[in-house]
Amino acid sequence: MIPYVRDMDFEYGACDQVSPLIRRVVANNPGPFTFRGTGTYIVGRGEVAVIDPGPDDPDHLAAILKAVQGERVVAIPITHHHADHSPLAAALKAATGATVYGCAVLHHHMEHGDAPRMEADHDLGFSPDVSLCDGGFIDGPGWTLEAIPTPGHTSNHLCYALKEENALFSGDHVMGWSTTVITPPDGDMTAYLDSLAKVKARDFDVLWPTHGPPIREVAPFLDAYVAHRQERMDQITLALSQGPATIRELVPKLYADVDSRLHPAAARSMLAAIIHMERGGEIEASGPPGLDTTYRLA
Repeated sequence: MIPYVRDMDFEYGACDQVSPLIRRVVANNPGPFTFRGTGTYIVGRGEVAVIDPGPDDPDHLAAILKAVQGERVVAIPITHHHADHSPLAAALKAATGATVYGCAVLHHHMEHGDAPRMEADHDLGFSPDVSLCDGGFIDGPGWTLEAIPTPGHTSNHLCYALKEENALFSGDHVMGWSTTVITPPDGDMTAYLDSLAKVKARDFDVLWPTHGPPIREVAPFLDAYVAHRQERMDQITLALSQGPATIRELVPKLYADVDSRLHPAAARSMLAAIIHMERGGEIEASGPPGLDTTYRLA
């Protein structure tokens, strides 16, 4: 089982010192994909970076500007282009003159017509001033951030390592309160698992997700995260051993103990897993990947 961490002591709009170099301001946008809200991180003192400023919310912008009053915002690193992470970057840049860092999406994929909405929305206009799609560094007095490409949740997802604290701002790649949503075609399970391995190899002391509290027992948490994905794929293998089936047929069986209102989201997650398994030669499909495609064991 995943050792979730969900206890979080905070007040919306307040600026909390959560480590020697890190402050956090939480936006008032709680929801099924944002948990308590978007946690915007301020790194450093004097000249600072503001990671994932969050949704286009004037109150949250005011809270961030209040938190950095008397300081200079020099960098706005973005983990990815979802609407709870990147839209406020433009207003924060206008207010501070800071440079926006991140990775633009090369192709905006259209979801299938029957696909459930998996996130609040996408920030389709996101375009950073400096591209870090291949990695790179941002630094200021007393702090150094390294952009680590971690595609999977989205094709353009980045995490940011804080060298001085051996910490990782993990965006939506790893979250303590929930598993990460992977929605094809922009989300990709193969890339996601590769990115998890990349993060684990770095042996960070703490992960700071954009949503929820920090993860301090990093290695066992990542092991459980990977094991959960493998368990889901093992369930698919077992179900298909009883005969070919579609995702629509499999979801009610494999998620019988889950609220049926969540079955559409489960179907998208299963599609991501099946695409990964098909690439690995474990599964064969009757046609292009989809919810009504028939799958069988190879």
